[in-house]
Amino acid sequence: MSRDDDVPADPHPPPRRLMLKGAALAAGALAATPTPATAAPNGQAAPFVNPLVRQRADPYIHRHADGFYYFTATVPEYDRIVLRRSRTLDGLATAAESAIWARHATGAMGAHIWAPEIHRIGGKWYVYFASAPAESVWDIRIWVLENAGADPFKGTWVEKGQVRTAWETFSLDATTFSHRGTRYLVWAQHEPGMDNNTALWLSRMANPWTLTGPQVRLSTPEFDWECVGYKVNEGPAVLARNGRLFLSYSASATDHHYCMGLLTADAHADLMDPANWSKSPVPVFTSNDTTKQYGPGHNCFTVAEDGRSDVLVYHARPYKEITGDPLDDPNRHTRIQRLDWNPDGTPHFGIPVADTAADSVKESV
Repeated sequence: MSRDDDVPADPHPPPRRLMLKGAALAAGALAATPTPATAAPNGQAAPFVNPLVRQRADPYIHRHADGFYYFTATVPEYDRIVLRRSRTLDGLATAAESAIWARHATGAMGAHIWAPEIHRIGGKWYVYFASAPAESVWDIRIWVLENAGADPFKGTWVEKGQVRTAWETFSLDATTFSHRGTRYLVWAQHEPGMDNNTALWLSRMANPWTLTGPQVRLSTPEFDWECVGYKVNEGPAVLARNGRLFLSYSASATDHHYCMGLLTADAHADLMDPANWSKSPVPVFTSNDTTKQYGPGHNCFTVAEDGRSDVLVYHARPYKEITGDPLDDPNRHTRIQRLDWNPDGTPHFGIPVADTAADSVKESV
């Protein structure tokens, strides 16, 4: 890819369509018969190995113009930001992993290093992540790192500071995208006075670490499947296809109830008007007893090596029952699978695929 905003290009863009990262679904689309929008050269889906990366939650994969896939995710220790790269998606499984940043011993950014994302914006690398002070571990906020070098494994990661939102409240899971010449941030945050844990918010950006203008609420937990254990909307991701923006998100507690919902907007609508976003009343990706994958969510999107086939990236556990706090269970593994499309142009997520035998895994280049 040649763009700086690290969003998967539409393989068949209509006039003026822009690129983003994520997904959403109009009500009723689940009943449609899925048909792939694109196919690999041999007509078959890529033979992905799953789980792709063990004990890596909240995965984010950026396919860059240099031909590499860059991977980062939450580690079970919640203490550092890691990075891998490979010329193939399966190669990320065995790619060397580097810690590019570690939490502070005291003070801000000292605890709960969660959900990093790596983006290329304006010729620089940026990492968005959540963290809390070492002395107050649930005061979680959004922070940004910057690296001006061409290689994110080298150079210096500069702490650009906290993304300041309208309130000093629990906030996390920031992602950024560019649409029709404007850069946006989408994130999860608790709104004072609201009876929920987090809702989804959208704002324009003055630069990669500063919001500008109003912030608007796109979605709040309202359906039963969004409110199991906790009332949560989090982990947003955005994708542009078929003249629409699709925004996926995750809901409920992080055990087997964790699942994904979807919002949809017309690509030419005013994104800052919440009325222009429609919400699916049913989840679009859930736990599956047949394939033995539980709590799928906190996804992102990329494209396969053919540059055309859309790929869903997410985490899930291979078992249902958890002892203690789910956040203390390390086995949310990174997984990938083909994302197909319904005849009406909406994404068809299907079910989380079963684990595959990893007899051989491509090495990173």
